[in-house]
Amino acid sequence: MRPIQKFTCNLKKYRLEKGLTQEELAQLVGVRMETIIRLEAGKYNPSLKLAIDISRVVEVPIEEIFIYD
Repeated sequence: MRPIQKFTCNLKKYRLEKGLTQEELAQLVGVRMETIIRLEAGKYNPSLKLAIDISRVVEVPIEEIFIYD
């Protein structure tokens, strides 16, 4: 049996540092605002493409935004 991995999302911190609302970020990466809300709550694991798109918009490496323990 595989151990359960803990998922931490630092997206809100970096989104706020860029001065973006959840809605603005969602529009920039082509998802619904609800997706950003779920990501920030750690309740949604992004696809690789979405993680890359978010990383580029907030200008922070993926591994600093999305952390899997």
